[in-house]
Amino acid sequence: MAKLKITQVRSRIGATARQKKNLDALGLRKMHQTVEHEDSAIIMGMIEKVKHLVKVEAGK
Repeated sequence: MAKLKITQVRSRIGATARQKKNLDALGLRKMHQTVEHEDSAIIMGMIEKVKHLVKVEAGK
């Protein structure tokens, strides 16, 4: 499967509790922090809910 590089580019301040939980579930806790995840329907669903807060790139 393909890897995704997910970077938090906007602050979680002002985000809903559900969006904050999605960021935590993705492993993003600080601004400009980057994590890698396998491309799956579950991860893509979490990204969709916080797409205005993150940047997604194709990884290796």
